[in-house]
Amino acid sequence: MSVRQPAGSAGHVGPFVTFVQHRRPDGHLARWESRRHRKHLQGAAGPGSTWWAPQARGWWIAVLFAVGSVLFAWGAVPGYVDAVGARWDCATFFVGSLFFTCAAFVTYREAVDAAPAVPGVSRRRFFVFAPRRIDWWATAVQLAGTLLFNISCGNALRVNLTAEAAHQQVWRPDALGSICFLVASALAWFEVSHGWFAWRPRVWSWWITLVNLAGSVAFGVSAVAGYINPSTGQLNNAERSSLGTFVGALCFFVGALLLAPERTEPEAAEPGPAPQS
Repeated sequence: MSVRQPAGSAGHVGPFVTFVQHRRPDGHLARWESRRHRKHLQGAAGPGSTWWAPQARGWWIAVLFAVGSVLFAWGAVPGYVDAVGARWDCATFFVGSLFFTCAAFVTYREAVDAAPAVPGVSRRRFFVFAPRRIDWWATAVQLAGTLLFNISCGNALRVNLTAEAAHQQVWRPDALGSICFLVASALAWFEVSHGWFAWRPRVWSWWITLVNLAGSVAFGVSAVAGYINPSTGQLNNAERSSLGTFVGALCFFVGALLLAPERTEPEAAEPGPAPQS
């Protein structure tokens, strides 16, 4: 359960710092939070409204995740594969996975740019290694998961795959991608909760990470149900796999929509210091 933290405190989840709070000499309470810091970087918000801000990075993250989620949900709708055929159904998932990867990369770049400045090093770094930051792990693992979905969905487009090849090249990367999503969503949840659990229903980020965690669990169920037998090529439970994908995609779509009001919520009046990586 979330509780009010005293001045001069810090939040930890394992080795990761999720917030720092202290009393400034002028008496004002300053607070730094990991997610809020990177979501409200100076100059990154861009002009525009909550729902239309194409010059803002956060808006593009929301749009890309939303489109990818719609395509995954669409591909999992009962009857869609019968209407368009298996190849077009796989193509729908593949295109959706590309949108996921674009969104995950921009999210990772958001975390990279939120890193504390290093003297003599340009801020325009493409990749960084910051194992002490929970947001770096969450976004990096999520990006890895989307790349695995690209591999899985791309291989599913290939015709005449043997049962063994389908198991190795379609199901395995899908299962690993689902694990990555689950780990990344859990880390994002811990980052917002400042612990293993919190009750913060008035905070947009709490709802976003909650529904994304639920979506990752649904994707995990889909991966288990979609197990491809390497001997026969048969799916374990095609209906349950499609249902898990559909539910997970809907959760991710809701989470993507909620990114818009989170982007434009009022910023903290007294930002605190960011811990060093």
